[in-house]
Amino acid sequence: MKATSYFFFYTYVGLVAVAGFWGAFINPKYDHELLFNMHVEALEDSVETNLLSQYRFLRAIEFGFGVFALTFTREIFKDRKTNTLFLFIMASGILGRVAGILMDGAPSLPMQFFMYYELVGLIAIAVYAKRHLYGAA
Repeated sequence: MKATSYFFFYTYVGLVAVAGFWGAFINPKYDHELLFNMHVEALEDSVETNLLSQYRFLRAIEFGFGVFALTFTREIFKDRKTNTLFLFIMASGILGRVAGILMDGAPSLPMQFFMYYELVGLIAIAVYAKRHLYGAA
């Protein structure tokens, strides 16, 4: 279970850090084209600026979470409080995706894949933590 937990941890956190950095500091317009089939240049200038500003902010927060998780990997797998915080943040992202499905409809298959991948990762990390941090069998 340790290998599975660490696999999902590093693939999830790695993607979060890379995607966050890319979307905040490199090319958020490409994200919009790739993920949403949206060309932000077609928007009114002020709308484009506001959308990209908010998107960069959210991606920077994502990048920060990835850096946090990579910096505190040992604590996430050894300390109950840090593990709980990490799992809470990860679960919040999944719940946001679920809320989107309930309120907005089903997203594309790649977006659904990410949600299920994150859910499997959350479960694997939580089960490993329960067994090794909380003494459950």
